[in-house]
Amino acid sequence: MNEFHNPVMLSESISALKIKKEGVYVDATFGGGGHSKEILKKINNQGRLIVFDQDSDAIFKNKIIDDRLIIMNKNFRYLKNCLTSIGIEKIDGVIVDLGVSSYQINTNRGFSFNSKSELDMRMNKSASLSAIEVLNKYNKENLSRILKDHADFSNSHKLAEKIISYRKKNYIKFSEDLLNLFSGSFYVPKKNQFFARIFQAIRIEVNDELNALKDLLGATLNALSPGGRLVVISYHSIEDRIVKTFMKFGHFEAFPKKDFFGNQSRPFTIVNKKPILPSSKEMISNNRSRSAKMRVAEINSIIEKE
Repeated sequence: MNEFHNPVMLSESISALKIKKEGVYVDATFGGGGHSKEILKKINNQGRLIVFDQDSDAIFKNKIIDDRLIIMNKNFRYLKNCLTSIGIEKIDGVIVDLGVSSYQINTNRGFSFNSKSELDMRMNKSASLSAIEVLNKYNKENLSRILKDHADFSNSHKLAEKIISYRKKNYIKFSEDLLNLFSGSFYVPKKNQFFARIFQAIRIEVNDELNALKDLLGATLNALSPGGRLVVISYHSIEDRIVKTFMKFGHFEAFPKKDFFGNQSRPFTIVNKKPILPSSKEMISNNRSRSAKMRVAEINSIIEKE
């Protein structure tokens, strides 16, 4: 088994890219290299694949030697600048798998509430902000914000108050500290789901994941050639809403932009009106796939820079 990630909907996502043999493609989330290997099988010597991963472990432990491959050990939010730096103006497709890898979950970086480890949660180990700093230094308003915005908690203020109260006497450093913080204080229905959402909210904040996703999506407007495909696999509703809205309107507000004459601007054609879900067989064989949704869009024309 690939310790980094069992690619979800691998066949479906590669098919959705509509790969041209001589095309230029981006795998924005390299991970274990599963999607990249399949793309490389389908392009010829004139084709190119650019891969991104901010986690150096992913890049070096799963390194692929191929003259058609360009590796970027960077956050995918820097897509535009990285393409410019290597002289590539246009690409024919982007694939994004937003799942946290099995490797990251099983490392001692605090990604999972099932592990006993220090609350780090940095995907880029050289980044400055860690989960420890978030939990021990963020004020009530910011804690409430991340719990609401990153995990849809309706009682985010109450949860934030609990964190503030606990840390007055206890330094929050390990995953078990975060579990103990909420244990026994009030009724928690569906405990595993509750803690998964708590850890998700903090991880998203530490890695600025939602803003990074928006930066990447926005960059595709000018990076994709006409007819180029954007394929995104998300694993929770917050990411999926961002992707759905962007593909529908070309920005992140839930309404279309209009020109002076009132004409609506819709840069993408939605390939599948409803998200593509894993097969029942895949859901059984790969538990991580159960929450996955894949959305596919094709860019209509060259988008001029504002």
